[in-house]
Amino acid sequence: MLLCAFVLLAAVARSGDRVPIHYTVEGRGEPALVFVHCWNCDRHFWDPQLRAFRKSHRVVAIDLAGHGQSGAGRKDWTIDAFGDDVKAVVDELGLKRIVLVGSSMGGPVSLEAARKLGDRVVGIVAVDTLQDVEQKAPPEQVDKMLQDIKSDYKGQTTKFISENLFSPTTPPAVRKRVLTVATSASPERSVAMLHAAMLYDPLPALAEIKAPIRAINSDKFPTNLEGNRRHIPQFDVALMKGAGHYLMLEDPVRFNALLADALSRLEKPHE
Repeated sequence: MLLCAFVLLAAVARSGDRVPIHYTVEGRGEPALVFVHCWNCDRHFWDPQLRAFRKSHRVVAIDLAGHGQSGAGRKDWTIDAFGDDVKAVVDELGLKRIVLVGSSMGGPVSLEAARKLGDRVVGIVAVDTLQDVEQKAPPEQVDKMLQDIKSDYKGQTTKFISENLFSPTTPPAVRKRVLTVATSASPERSVAMLHAAMLYDPLPALAEIKAPIRAINSDKFPTNLEGNRRHIPQFDVALMKGAGHYLMLEDPVRFNALLADALSRLEKPHE
């Protein structure tokens, strides 16, 4: 099906386990930009970026399984399975050259998708994620946190996001949107996804990925540039100062400028 430059197409692909994955695609131009959302978010968190980049790129936004409109009939909520979701959409569209843009949990998901997609991935933009690929969360600490969330899902999820992911400048509308989506999600699925994300080890994937990786991170938490480059020589980072975790929503104009710069640098990896 041929699309005019700004025609929005909403469609469904089937992941490896046959879960239906909803996505939208519009625009034309390579490389295609494939946007992967964060934990308990959905593809519409990327709407400002789709509007901004559809003039120069084919832009795709995905609802990962268990999020947005996509199916939730999955037994094991793993980062690898989410990577299959991304691959299913890329395969369905027949995309040959892509940049994966992954926010938070979408960063690890993009790494797993890149392992599956091989040289079709010409770059990865990690958004407020991969701050320190050597850092490992103690499993007992993760288990304690998740037990607290299980005991009072809405209250503890609100506390976790408010204390750790927002900044003083996070707009009230963004706070409300994020908390509404996150606290209305299935507690059982959410905890399983968060467990997988927090214990994910990126190093095996990074050992395989040759595509350049550019991070756009908040300065709320430090990015270990030197440590990351021990494992990802092709890694670089731009900081969005003063922002919280949801950079693309909090200040779309500033974020889009940083994303445009990251994309230009992916085309010139040695600069």
